[in-house]
Amino acid sequence: MSTRWCDVVVDSADPAALGRFWSALLDQPITGESDDETDVALSDGQELVFGLVPDVKVVKNRVHLDLRSTSPEDQAAVVARAVELGAKPIDIGQGDVPWAVLADPEGNEFCVLERRDEYSHTGRVAAVVVDAFDPPAQAAFWAGLTGLPVTLAQRDFASLPQTAGPSLEFVRVAEPKAVKNRLHLDLAPPADGDLPTEVARLEAWGAVRVDVGQLDVPWVVLADPEGNEFCVLTPR
Repeated sequence: MSTRWCDVVVDSADPAALGRFWSALLDQPITGESDDETDVALSDGQELVFGLVPDVKVVKNRVHLDLRSTSPEDQAAVVARAVELGAKPIDIGQGDVPWAVLADPEGNEFCVLERRDEYSHTGRVAAVVVDAFDPPAQAAFWAGLTGLPVTLAQRDFASLPQTAGPSLEFVRVAEPKAVKNRLHLDLAPPADGDLPTEVARLEAWGAVRVDVGQLDVPWVVLADPEGNEFCVLTPR
């Protein structure tokens, strides 16, 4: 069994409030709560983890969630529900597109997509989308990390779907990465795996260690070839 993508982690000024927003919007339960972290179910074996971080958001996130809809009426209902819960429609230069762009109560961008058949197997979260200079190269790198297949790799877009749960997608952008990402992925070796061995494998694949001020923690912080931070947790 390969290393598993287990969490999407979101830096939060108020993890409890932001966790409640996303729990209500996705109609998913809160699975864990402490003073500095709130966990929300995402899909089978995956969670949205909202962690307390003092840094304020200063630029558009390079990682965001795309939400699925099943019809124009469902899309409108999801947007209305998001706004009712505290989200706001925003303009990030998207122009005339069939999806809606919003920001959650802490300013994190997300999209509510029009109906797309390729997401018929997912829950409400259709995809975790990462800005990329080279989407095919990024997809190949992450396929090596997670064991997910690359089903589409074009100059401007690449996709790694899961059997159930959101796809991991890369979309071409021109803007360089400027600050630490406010959303990142957590990976974990299988229960019979070994953290140092797996970190060594990922480094050989092209990941590099980074210091984001994590101090003495049981996980290892790495970055992909375009600088996107991710964590490798203890085996589970």
